[in-house]
Amino acid sequence: MGFFKGDVETAPCTVEVSHKFESLHAHVRLNNGAIIHPGDEVLVHGPPIMAPYGEVVTEDRTATIKRAGALERFWTRLTGDLEFMELCEFSFSHETKL
Repeated sequence: MGFFKGDVETAPCTVEVSHKFESLHAHVRLNNGAIIHPGDEVLVHGPPIMAPYGEVVTEDRTATIKRAGALERFWTRLTGDLEFMELCEFSFSHETKL
């Protein structure tokens, strides 16, 4: 693994898409046991999976894993908590203004 650029590898994966009232989710499981670290990118190949309402669809696919370099991994760990806070919206008033 380089300081700036990481490795690229492919892995078999299983994609599960649920479109139920109880659960609306999409999960990817890497079947070769690969572990995703901060800064890594995963691209699942193939057409989009559309699950009809009330069903769960599971498909086997191939994924490309782009590993982060040491600098990118460090930067992701350093700034990850700050970026999470951007997703939060705080309001301490009872009036809503858009």
